[in-house]
Amino acid sequence: MDIIISIMGGLGLFLFGMNLMGESLEKAAGSKLKKIIELLTSNILMGVLVGALVTAVIQSSSATTVMVVGFVNAGIMTLPQAVGVIMGANIGTTITGQLVSFDLNGLAPVALGIGIILYLFGNKPRTKHFAEVLIGFGILFTGMDFMKEAVKPLVEYSGFTNALLTFGKYPLLGLLLGFGITAIIQSSSASMGMLVVLASQGLIPLSASLPILYGQNIGTCVTSLLSSIGASINAKRAAIIHIIFNILGTFVFLLFFNGIVVKAVTAIDPDNVARQIANVHTIFNIVSTLMLLPFSKFIIKLATKLVPDNNIEDDDIKVIKYIDDRIIETPSIALMNVEKETLRMGEKSKQSLDSAMKGLMEKSEKDISSALKKEKMINQLQKTILSYLLKLSKAPLNDDSRESIDALFNTVNDIERIGDHAENIAELAQDGIESNIEFSDNARTELNDMYNKVISTYTYALESMKTSDVDLACKVIRMEEQVDAMEKSCRLSHMRRLNNNSCSIDNGIIYLEIITNLERVSDHAVNIAQQVIAQSVSDK
Repeated sequence: MDIIISIMGGLGLFLFGMNLMGESLEKAAGSKLKKIIELLTSNILMGVLVGALVTAVIQSSSATTVMVVGFVNAGIMTLPQAVGVIMGANIGTTITGQLVSFDLNGLAPVALGIGIILYLFGNKPRTKHFAEVLIGFGILFTGMDFMKEAVKPLVEYSGFTNALLTFGKYPLLGLLLGFGITAIIQSSSASMGMLVVLASQGLIPLSASLPILYGQNIGTCVTSLLSSIGASINAKRAAIIHIIFNILGTFVFLLFFNGIVVKAVTAIDPDNVARQIANVHTIFNIVSTLMLLPFSKFIIKLATKLVPDNNIEDDDIKVIKYIDDRIIETPSIALMNVEKETLRMGEKSKQSLDSAMKGLMEKSEKDISSALKKEKMINQLQKTILSYLLKLSKAPLNDDSRESIDALFNTVNDIERIGDHAENIAELAQDGIESNIEFSDNARTELNDMYNKVISTYTYALESMKTSDVDLACKVIRMEEQVDAMEKSCRLSHMRRLNNNSCSIDNGIIYLEIITNLERVSDHAVNIAQQVIAQSVSDK
């Protein structure tokens, strides 16, 4: 029982240290990760590179593949891109295996000491992130040391060592064990660490450890399969691609390369089984990727046959396009996507406003209905995005990202208010149709001119948000002053028409309500632009 408790404690420290390292590296490299993910093209080799780099940073192939499922589900990554990233993730995860195979326990106290001092006395966020990486490193190897000490007594139990040796004689049992352990703890790096611990204490030879290692590689697919439940057809296919790739890679490697690789790693490190296991792990994933890369189209076709279209999904009626809870595993990329979703919401508000004004000027019931329908979607988007931002705010983020989230909370609300003003104009258009109200030529010209200025102001505000263009944001503020002047001019013109009896009271009420709503739209556009300016100031 003491052995089990010590192993569980060591495993807990290992997992915590690995997660802390990954989170700290992700916070430090957040903006760079955004740029890395933007490198994705139809070039599958670029996808492999991106997958390897992202996994090396966040220290988890499972997190990367779950993120890939989320990207595919959001429609911002294609299946060919997903194949490349998944293959790259398998290569990236070998970094952890290589790291834990070295005897670095003596560095753990040093890393912890330096990390804690830097964390306590460091003032800059980057210093604290680096400190957390060191602390995570120290905790990880402290956990490894705990597990090594816990399994030492097992050397005396011949029954235990004999049981481990059977995995060399019956590889299928080893495959099942590796699969089961990794599926349960949801981390191939952790199960790899446990294997290295047993090997470093002389409890398991290379021949018995390899089937377990290959089983771990398949077991890591369980996380992405679980994450695809309830996702789109293509997201399910991405998860299936992951398991197809790992199963094919395992069996092809076992059939054709296993013997050669075992001889090679044994020659390199004849007396260090832990290093042999880590080297086989690395070679296995690189060779599997090189073997199966030319057959990526075949893998996609197989996944498509295994998960056929059900003709139910319709992207046009999907409220959410870019955000997905799976992507929160990588907060900096999740933030990039929620910004895209917010801009998409901004475009919906713009479309709603355009339909409302068209319905007003052309007395079009169809356009009025379209404006009201879009406004309902805008309300749904607001609730979903704000809920997502709340979840994201609890994830490990650097200070710049937290400021971006605060700004997005305000921007989403401003966009929703613009949708409300579009709804108000659509309802006024309905009243105008029912009351058979006709605007004079001068009134129609004034409304069109003011609307064109307002929609330009709002368009520039969204563009400044998209490009982080401060000059454009400042232009929005200047244009809003022109909108204010136009509103005053429209009110004066309206009063002249009333005095000349060329406008009825009913016409005037609707006219004044419209220009009021348009002016408030420009106010919200300014709020969006001011958030862009504030973000730029905080980044300096």
